[in-house]
Formats: sequence, structure tokens, C-alpha cells
Amino acid sequence: MSPRRPRNAELAQAVDNLSQAARHVRNAMQGKVDEARGAAAAELAKAKAAARRKTESAHEKVESVLNRAEARLHRLVARAQKALDNAVRKAEQRYPGSAPAKKSAAKTAAASEQ
Repeated sequence: MSPRRPRNAELAQAVDNLSQAARHVRNAMQGKVDEARGAAAAELAKAKAAARRKTESAHEKVESVLNRAEARLHRLVARAQKALDNAVRKAEQRYPGSAPAKKSAAKTAAASEQ
């Protein structure tokens, strides 16, 4: 159903002018909304990029700390193994007869369990 047209020509002209003005306002506001949307999207993209950089930086720092800790752990394990080997070697040197006897005692104990 189409809108009713007034009989008065001036009133009809005023209605046309109002509808044109409303279209212009809508177009102007749509442009402003689009500009605001674009600006917000740009700011959001900047914030995302900054957050990603910070996240990547934190990830790299954590990886670095973990790598250093892992390297330190490997060094400590190697030192502990070396110390254990030295202690066993010194014990074998102090008691040369006990090392083979322990092995044979372990063999006889294993054989008796079966």
C-alpha cells in the first residue's frame, strides 16, 4: 500500500523534501558508521598484532628458559654419572677381590631363586 499523497501541493512538496532529507541523512550516517567500523577494525587489528607479538615473545622466552634448564639437567646427569663411575672405580680399587665376589654371589642368588 503506497503512502497517501496530500492534496495540498505545498504539503506534498514538504513530504518529498523530508523524504529526500531522510535519505541524505541515512546515507551520511551510513558513511559515518562505515568509517567508524573501519577505524574500529584497524584498531582491533593493531591490538591483535600487539598481542600476538607479546605472545610470541613470551613463548620464545619460555622456550629459552626451558632449553637452558634442559641443558643444565643434561650436564648435571652427566656429572652425576661420571661421579658414580669414579666412586665405583675407586671402590673396586680399594677392594679388588670384592667386585668379582659380588657378581658371583649375585649369580648364585639368582640361580637359587629359580
